[in-house]
Amino acid sequence: MPDVVIVGGGISGAAAAYDIARAGHSVTLFEARSLAAMASGWTLGGVRQSGRDPAELPLAKAAVARWGGLDEELGAATGYRRRGNLRLARTEAEVEVIRELVVQQRGLGLEIDYLPDNAAIRAIAPAIAPSVLAASFCPGDGHADPIPAVRAFAAAAARHGAVIRDGVGVRALIRSGDAITGVETHEGEIVSAGRVILATGIHAPELLAPLGLDLPLRIRLVCVLQSVPLPPLFEQVFGVANADAAGRQEIDGRLRVTTGIGDWPHEPGSWSPDTLAPRAADIATLIDRVTQVLPAMADAGVSRIWGGLIDLTPDALPAIDAHTGIDGLVVAAGFSGHGFGIGPITGEILADLALMRQPRFDLSPFKLGRFADSTTPDSVLTLHG
Repeated sequence: MPDVVIVGGGISGAAAAYDIARAGHSVTLFEARSLAAMASGWTLGGVRQSGRDPAELPLAKAAVARWGGLDEELGAATGYRRRGNLRLARTEAEVEVIRELVVQQRGLGLEIDYLPDNAAIRAIAPAIAPSVLAASFCPGDGHADPIPAVRAFAAAAARHGAVIRDGVGVRALIRSGDAITGVETHEGEIVSAGRVILATGIHAPELLAPLGLDLPLRIRLVCVLQSVPLPPLFEQVFGVANADAAGRQEIDGRLRVTTGIGDWPHEPGSWSPDTLAPRAADIATLIDRVTQVLPAMADAGVSRIWGGLIDLTPDALPAIDAHTGIDGLVVAAGFSGHGFGIGPITGEILADLALMRQPRFDLSPFKLGRFADSTTPDSVLTLHG
């Protein structure tokens, strides 16, 4: 019987498996499809502190500190580069949004600069369009390659003794009284465990509901486009003031760009590549938005287009909680499209919670119970990736 079972093979689950295994505990990770099959695979791959909610900022700062040494620690390339994050203003109204963002983030102790005109922006990133009016620039931000990073954590976990069961889904958490005692797979296999970490993204509500626990999620679709390899254009991650476009250039020269979020009228449990396929109109909108701020996009050959789902909570903050009223259960879901960058620290926190160690962060803003009887209106996602 493993000490811990993890359900979900994204970066949170894989990082938790690594931290638990290297602490000398037995751990088994179940992933229904393949590692990084959903949010941790489709994501832009941003590793950012800028634009974070104050509750998340300590996690993001700690994550940036850890990302720099992960290639050596994990013994594999994560593609991490720390080249900064630009958030662009295309209109006068967006200029005020960016200016206020910089004031707020500086007040939280973040190193972030206000670039007041196009010349200042193009001094850092010459490929940005002359029409962009202003920007924020956080030099401590960066990006990584999502799927290699998740696989690096999983492989390192396996070397420390973790069991990674790719392609094996969990259909139920097993409850005995007021405690979770294990999981049941889709094949009917019962696996007992001392603790269970639920890190399944959009699928978390369907596993929590039979336990009487509610995680309210709005499922939203993001369109992602990857170009053919291009000559070096820019090193930063870019976004825009209203979050309707973002992008970066990958190490091999490919552009990886995304839209803002849109509706997705399907059941989370039944997603497939076909149901995630962006509409032609969404693709056209993505290309138009990106070309407005990155003109080189217009001449880029398109290599791949796909869709990804965001598990958006009412306040756009995740649920990270081991005090749900059910012993043995640790919940980590609802990362609202910005969980990849903090994944190494989320893994550390989940390992602490599963092993009943005291985390070094204040987790009160992430309690699952905060959604009960909440009258707070749904938030608008201001940045993903």
